[in-house]
Amino acid sequence: MNKEIDFYYDFISPYSYIAHERIKKLKNIKFNYKPILVGGLHNLGGITAPALIKPKKKFLINDCKMVADKYEINFKFNNKFPINSLRLMRGVISINKDKEMDYINKFFDAYWGSNTDLSDENEINKILKSLQINENIFFKKINNQKIKDKLKDLTQEAFDKDIFGAPTFVINKKIFWGQDRIEYVIDEYKKN
Repeated sequence: MNKEIDFYYDFISPYSYIAHERIKKLKNIKFNYKPILVGGLHNLGGITAPALIKPKKKFLINDCKMVADKYEINFKFNNKFPINSLRLMRGVISINKDKEMDYINKFFDAYWGSNTDLSDENEINKILKSLQINENIFFKKINNQKIKDKLKDLTQEAFDKDIFGAPTFVINKKIFWGQDRIEYVIDEYKKN
């Protein structure tokens, strides 16, 4: 039995942000963060993203606000949603592991907590500077073929496991899709 929970996420997913904020409140449970490109996952599965369907986007905005309020999570639906998160997700893979969680926190908070336009390279650079990450080295690394391939591989891995969206949790070879499945994930985690 696996005592780690795989957490597949993308910064552009508001529910991934909400799940991340809920995970931060959990103690003594190991989550293995697995960055994916949710747009790539949708392409692999032939899925139209909810944000591209007007009634679903309207519902998504209201639902995220309702859930965030319930869990007392600072949340602002981003005016620039959706953006291409490719550089940001490659960034997770490219940075030193000792800065990974700070990086994840800062970029999630910027996009969903502060309504920052993360399609603007100047905004990305401000966050990188706050993390003491050299932006020139960062942008060079995210364009490295190994980094590109790693993100593709993680997205393909998710697809191969029948994952179709973010956030998704995997534990004991069972898939749990959505931030609203965290309680079920924890129940599975606690099984002997």
